[in-house]
Amino acid sequence: MDLATPLSKVIGIGPTFVKRLEYLNILTIEDLIHHYPFRYDDFSNVSNALDAKLGEKVTLQGEIWSIKNIYTRSRKVLTQAVFNDGTSPIMLTWFNSSWLTKQIQTGDRLQISGKLNKYKNKLSIMAPAWEKLDAVILGSGATPESKKDSGQARMTKETIHTGRLVPVYPETFGVTSRWLRTKISQIIPGVLKEIKEPLPETIQDKMLPLDKALAQIHLPENWQELEKARERLAFDELFFIQLATQKVREDWKKKPTIKKFKVQSARFKVFVKTLPFKLTNAQDKVLKEIISDLEKTQPMNRLVQGEVGSGKTVVATVAAYLTHLNGYKTLFMAPTEILAFQHFETIKKLLEPYKIEVGIYTGSRKKAAESATIIIGTHALLSKKLLTKRVGLVIIDEQQRFGVEQRSLLRSKAKVPHFLTMTATPIPRTVALTLYGDLDLSIISELPKGRPKISTHLVPEKKRADSYKFIENHVKSGEQVYIITPLIEQSETLVSAKAAKVEFERLQKKVFPDLKLGLLHGKLKSKEKSTVMTDFRDRKIDILVSTSVVEVGMDIPNATIMVIEGAERFGLAQLHQLRGRIGRGTKTSFCLLYTSDSSNPQEKSRLKHLETTFDGLKLAELDLKIRGSGEIFGTKQAGRFELKLASFSDLTLIEKTKEAARKILEIDPELDKYPLLQAQLQNLENIKPD
Repeated sequence: MDLATPLSKVIGIGPTFVKRLEYLNILTIEDLIHHYPFRYDDFSNVSNALDAKLGEKVTLQGEIWSIKNIYTRSRKVLTQAVFNDGTSPIMLTWFNSSWLTKQIQTGDRLQISGKLNKYKNKLSIMAPAWEKLDAVILGSGATPESKKDSGQARMTKETIHTGRLVPVYPETFGVTSRWLRTKISQIIPGVLKEIKEPLPETIQDKMLPLDKALAQIHLPENWQELEKARERLAFDELFFIQLATQKVREDWKKKPTIKKFKVQSARFKVFVKTLPFKLTNAQDKVLKEIISDLEKTQPMNRLVQGEVGSGKTVVATVAAYLTHLNGYKTLFMAPTEILAFQHFETIKKLLEPYKIEVGIYTGSRKKAAESATIIIGTHALLSKKLLTKRVGLVIIDEQQRFGVEQRSLLRSKAKVPHFLTMTATPIPRTVALTLYGDLDLSIISELPKGRPKISTHLVPEKKRADSYKFIENHVKSGEQVYIITPLIEQSETLVSAKAAKVEFERLQKKVFPDLKLGLLHGKLKSKEKSTVMTDFRDRKIDILVSTSVVEVGMDIPNATIMVIEGAERFGLAQLHQLRGRIGRGTKTSFCLLYTSDSSNPQEKSRLKHLETTFDGLKLAELDLKIRGSGEIFGTKQAGRFELKLASFSDLTLIEKTKEAARKILEIDPELDKYPLLQAQLQNLENIKPD
């Protein structure tokens, strides 16, 4: 078997498990061995019942004296066994595991691990981990350790579920950590020889070889072994991201742009001075950085980060006007048709006085005027036809797939236009250093003056009824409301989460029967989404119940209240982005946060930051410290790369991997001497969305 072998061809993994493993994105043997544990149960304390302390995790070896299923009045099944380790009988209890009586028989010798307690004055362990021992001889009153010393105890196989650091994995329905441990421990010895070391010796230095690290991450003998394995695998994760982004950056620098722009013109200065509003200092700073790029012979490749309402579109419009003065067109790509039309209206108003034609190119309007200087639309804008017609600037708004599309352009064009990407997602510095190492970063760090802060409150459950009255009063006075839920439909794994469809029906029937409610979620077709948002904009809908798809939506100045259900399921930065959809007008706006588990003090403390902090970058940094790398962009929204072991908060490791990647590219920019590194980068590119 090699690493690329599909799991469907692995003996012992049938079609049912193959299907279940797909939910964990595990399709091949390589995927399986890179499915790392997220924690470890320390069952390495091998003792006996007399010497063990109550309340501590312990591993015992002994014999099953009896085992049976007991059915309670509430139709629950308890599996109870009497186990004796040679010093004392212990009651073992498992819940809803009736099948255990077929796997464990009276007389079986077991090693069990769990927390030792007393129940009705008898020693007991609830839901212990277990495995059978092939040949263990235990005498009355003797500890397993003393037996080892005397040579009386002997095991013919290594335990993997008990008596050691036991890995616990991310699971899915029907795939348990026990099953994963069993399969991975069976597969790893046979495939370790297939694992080739990709890192050059100069970089690998004192770290573990890759094959050893993979073996130790799954079944470490001790915490020191585990730490060394983590260190090596975390290094690899960040190193290959650094290598990929730095290589793209270096390749980009070698590309000549379509033309070196001239910017010192009287017409340009007049345009900036006569904008309907004065640019903020932050906008002015970012604009100067963009202009500096446009004056170079290399194409611009810049990311502008700014909160919702910070004025990114205005800065982009100024860059587009400068492109027009140099005789070139601009393509402005938005992630949705709704947003494309909104940008179209905004930019058209700014440029109409200068007789500059603005076109629109979307799914419903595919004919952009040939004479248009600026064409605004969706993905269709990156078609070859449009790109061959004197395009000098490509602006991409909130487009996570930008990297892949940009690389395809690099391969197909001798000379390329300037690229400007915009995002409202607050990006912590360490993330920017890593994920966006191929881009120059500009930050619009202030909002226009007069923009009111959104009054944000973490609302206790007992105040829910009062908040509904508050909402109704505001709607009756002519205002509109968003109610955000974390899921589209009820999920067996997240039962407590509010689902958009269920919540919509409940609110419409029981809470706001006299108001007009709308429903928006990601499973709606594009035209349906547009209709709902247009109706909301035109005040045909009072309350819009939506998933976080509304994050990237149109401005509704009349929307003054946002309710977020299950707020604990969102990152702080994502919550901040969501509330940025309100407060677009002059009225005071309110963001009300509800949690599914209001008793959790850690979550309450985390969400309280939103009541006092209105800086998106600060909130993103806080989330990075509190929740870790996976939560920066909300639920699985990072898109470009996935970190399983490394952390974006580990600045030391980020700098170390960045320097290692720089040295390799300095020696061999094309990586011709490092075919394994080339292959790994190709692999990274293949797994990114396209």
